Amino acid sequence: MQILFGIFVFIFGLIIGSFLNCVIYRLEVKQSFLKGRSYCPHCKHQLCWKDLLPVLSYIFIGGRCRYCKKKISVQYPLVELFTGLLFVLAVNPDHVVRSIYLAATISFLIIIFVIDLRHYIIPDKIVLPAIIIALAYNTFSFVTGDFSFPYFMRLFWAGLIPALLFFLIFLFSQGKWIGFGDVKLALLMGLFLGPNRIIVALFLAFTLGAIIGLGLIIATKKNMRSEIPFGPFLVSGTLLALFWGNKIVNWYLTRL
Repeated sequence: MQILFGIFVFIFGLIIGSFLNCVIYRLEVKQSFLKGRSYCPHCKHQLCWKDLLPVLSYIFIGGRCRYCKKKISVQYPLVELFTGLLFVLAVNPDHVVRSIYLAATISFLIIIFVIDLRHYIIPDKIVLPAIIIALAYNTFSFVTGDFSFPYFMRLFWAGLIPALLFFLIFLFSQGKWIGFGDVKLALLMGLFLGPNRIIVALFLAFTLGAIIGLGLIIATKKNMRSEIPFGPFLVSGTLLALFWGNKIVNWYLTRL
């Protein structure tokens, strides 16, 4: 039954990933993602059901539009696959409300990752609703007794302190080192992860950013003045800390 449930969640995640691709594209072109059928971004031809099968359609048509033969970005199957895999890790049938909360927040984070990577911006239409949902879930958990008052307050400070730190960096650098969207993302991260895992997430984000940034400079893809979006590293750190944060902390403590 666990295997069947995992397969169901993975397929559901693939479908949600397909929807996230639609949201990402519609946000990029400033169109509503709540109405209108999906279409090819190149020739604008409306897509039929066999063009919308997550991952499979991309494979069957060879990564090209069935109608205009233009190449389809590999972003589409990757977003679908990662959404499916992350949903499998996040969803627990014994904790329905928390599973819905995790799946929803992961979806927001995936959108932020792709849009910031492509356009160097974190849309308020995505990060602000995610912050509101995190606040609502934490408050609900406190009211229902899942969170004690001290832990509820620790969650609040876990969001506020990183956001204030990022805001000071934003002010000091006049927006050159990080953007204001990163400030709001740091607030979301703290509210989502809590006081312990937010430290792991930030450490991983800065470490990954330094390694990849240095690698790009060595590969002459970037120079010291090049702009590199920090949002994808923050999202990556968040997801790693969400699923493996406690294990990372325990591994580190055993080596002290």
